[in-house]
Amino acid sequence: DKLAVLQTLASTVKRDPTAAHYMFQDDPFLIPRNASSSRLFSLSKESGRNAAKYIIKNFPQYFDKTFAEPNIPCLMPETLTPQIEGVSEEALKERIHLRRVKESVDLYDQLVQAGTPVSLETTNSLLDLLCFYGDAESTLEKEEEENKDLEEPEANPSEQKAPKRHLQRASQSAGSRWKENNNAERIFKIMPERNAHSYCTLIRGMVKHGVAAKAYDMYTDLLNERHKADVHTFNALIAAVPYLKDRFLERWELAKVFLNHMAQQDVQPNLLTFNALLKTLRKCGGVGRSMSLLVIKEMEALDIEPSLATYDHLLSIFYRGADFHSSGIISEVLNAVEKRSFTPQDPDDVNFFATAMQACCDLKDIKLAYQLNKAMETGDNWKFLDVDRLNSYWSKFFSLLCMMEQLDVVLKWYKEMSPSLFYPTPKNILDLLQALDAANQLEVIPSVWEDMKQLGFTRRQDLMEEMLSLMSREQHPQEIQLEFAKCAEDIKAVHEQTGREQAPLEWTGSALGHVAVLFARAGRIQDAWSMLERFQRINRIPTNQVLDEFLNCAKQASCPEEAIKLVKLAASLGLPSLHRLKSRMEEFELSEEQK
Repeated sequence: DKLAVLQTLASTVKRDPTAAHYMFQDDPFLIPRNASSSRLFSLSKESGRNAAKYIIKNFPQYFDKTFAEPNIPCLMPETLTPQIEGVSEEALKERIHLRRVKESVDLYDQLVQAGTPVSLETTNSLLDLLCFYGDAESTLEKEEEENKDLEEPEANPSEQKAPKRHLQRASQSAGSRWKENNNAERIFKIMPERNAHSYCTLIRGMVKHGVAAKAYDMYTDLLNERHKADVHTFNALIAAVPYLKDRFLERWELAKVFLNHMAQQDVQPNLLTFNALLKTLRKCGGVGRSMSLLVIKEMEALDIEPSLATYDHLLSIFYRGADFHSSGIISEVLNAVEKRSFTPQDPDDVNFFATAMQACCDLKDIKLAYQLNKAMETGDNWKFLDVDRLNSYWSKFFSLLCMMEQLDVVLKWYKEMSPSLFYPTPKNILDLLQALDAANQLEVIPSVWEDMKQLGFTRRQDLMEEMLSLMSREQHPQEIQLEFAKCAEDIKAVHEQTGREQAPLEWTGSALGHVAVLFARAGRIQDAWSMLERFQRINRIPTNQVLDEFLNCAKQASCPEEAIKLVKLAASLGLPSLHRLKSRMEEFELSEEQK
């Protein structure tokens, strides 16, 4: 193995739990501090790569010198401009190879109008191109059109085309990408001869771009012409079944029809056939649950090893919605997965770990989550989690840990995972605060607040309210109360800061009360009084706990003046506790004037 030495060296290096993902290490300024900035920076990096590729593809003349020794041809820029001129089949083949959709169609039409015969193989290649792109331009042609629009100085800016999104979901682009009697259908109709490949290509293109009914009609035409479909066409048709039938049982019956046709035409099913069938069964309700295990048994009988997508579909069938079944299926799945190191075989493979972790959370089964995590770390399985899915996976795992594990275990995982594996979400912080509350270890809250500042969650009202409520609920040793008061001071500063890009954060009555209590317990009587004054400004009423804590603080500090100010405040607000506060004034040594 050529990579054996590198793999051995890599195995000696362990992950640094305090460092961000390795993709961000090039520029310390761009190390993200939360999940949203992590996504933004990773997309920006990919955008930069695409920009570099675009420059090289559009201006290859500036990259014709070879400085590398030895020269590696596969790393040099490709030639993407047509070299063959004129109207000929060879020129058409070259443009098809370069994926120039519009030029290929125009050249084909010129050849047909000139009476020049085009071979069936070349026409099929053109159909492949049209069906792949849905009769739209390839990415390269789109970029060129956008540049032409932007380069016209006389053009009205309002008339210029907006940049098109190249990566769109098939369902979103179906309406615009496959039009009635488009070039693919037109060329198919005027072909002097058609073979099975011609029909299969058109069927797969129609399914890909969201016109399943047309694809089914085309399959009927294929059968009428005595042709046979290939396994890829059957896979596409099976995947399109939910869009052809409405009832669950009808969907399963139609899927069986396609499977029977495969048997009649001696077409051997492959892994993607069974994955497409399971994906269809996900949309068949109870029928899917009853038939999916039979599909798995059929795979075993044909000696086809499941991929991660197979297991993902299976878990989605059994653990979706509120009706959760026992953990038997997922246990068997995890037992199978943790024994193997998987390689990508299906685009849906990447969804397995997030789906499985969600099932573990729904079942509230921490043992299964640990088993899943072990399977994820087996071999190269971790590679199926990109930055987004990695954050989602660990976020769910951490929430389950907070719910089911002892606090020392939770904190151990928290230190190891953040920020090297994931950035805690606001829900994760809320779960952690609740875990601290359940374990009665609220002294950890100041360190959580520091993490919240780092993550940019200081303006999250729900988190601040929960944290203040926990800190002010009970009396703690003085050392801890001083730490809590520092957190309260930070929260007060957050409410007071103003910036052009940020709207001021409004005080709530509960937040004001909690901060006042924390200042009072720490002996910071002036800060506590400043919070009490705010109640009058925002027309809120302080609770009895707030008033009592302030009086206790004034008593400890021997400040009868502050106590008198409190009584006057209560009188101005018309509080029902005014009489009780006056009676407590006997606890202070008052002068004749103060009395």
